[in-house]
Amino acid sequence: MDIRQLQYLIALAREKHFTRAAQACHVSQPTLSGRIRQLEQELGVPIVERGQRFHGLTPDGQRVLKWANTILDNWTALQQEISTLRDTSGALTGHLSIGVIPSALPMAALMTKAIQARHPGIELTILSQSSIEILRQLEDFSIDVGLTYLDNEPIEGMRAEAIYMERYCLLVRTDHELVNAPSVSWAEAAKQPICLLTPDMQNRRIIDRAFREANSAPIPRLETNSVINLCANVRLMGLASIIPEYFLDVLGPISDVRAVPLTDPLVEHNVGLVAVDRDPISPLVLAAFVCAKQTEPPAKSRPAATP
Repeated sequence: MDIRQLQYLIALAREKHFTRAAQACHVSQPTLSGRIRQLEQELGVPIVERGQRFHGLTPDGQRVLKWANTILDNWTALQQEISTLRDTSGALTGHLSIGVIPSALPMAALMTKAIQARHPGIELTILSQSSIEILRQLEDFSIDVGLTYLDNEPIEGMRAEAIYMERYCLLVRTDHELVNAPSVSWAEAAKQPICLLTPDMQNRRIIDRAFREANSAPIPRLETNSVINLCANVRLMGLASIIPEYFLDVLGPISDVRAVPLTDPLVEHNVGLVAVDRDPISPLVLAAFVCAKQTEPPAKSRPAATP
């Protein structure tokens, strides 16, 4: 057994197609298939469901895949650490994959700016994902770190660092009747023609819970999994929406659109960086946490100081 066999298996599980997996690994399809067969022979268990096409992994194959992900992640972290030890300048290089809940994408840009300023050799991939997807992909090592809610769903077994407090506002066009209101209650917001994120997003579940606390039940005119699409529909369709308060501070003002604070109830949730809690920790993951601590959110979104 060697690392390359495990890389081929992980690629096959990801691509679900022998030819595409081989292309991703820059080898021929017979080479990839042959090395996976060798792995089956060495372990003494069938890994791939046999057929004319890829039909999936066997139950034993799923267990092998889980170990393969763990071994390959540790191998990558070892390479990163050795590379850092060899480089007397302490410069980090490598690839860091970050899963981000949609409502935190603008804040993720502040964090990645800090990472690039401190470690220009790190290549970054930012993926918009639900909180459930983030936890699942952290556990199977598909991503390195996640930017997600820390206090709304369980994150057991994870290392966490709070970055900002998510609070909410009603986003309306400048010709909306509530545009000059000092604040808007959730019950009042529920009466507006509104667009919201899709129900699979944790942000939407938070918003739905706030409406229930206000004894209200809005009927969304439009649902989307994109926060940018929410903002566009406020400006172009005249709908109202609910977004984190910090958005316009980070993205800058949007023409003809204003944000009105939401109250009664006051809703806020901690959002921060999470990763699998392990020792030793990957140098790139550690660098992300150090930079997360240095990320300066807008004043209105900073967590309350500890007494």
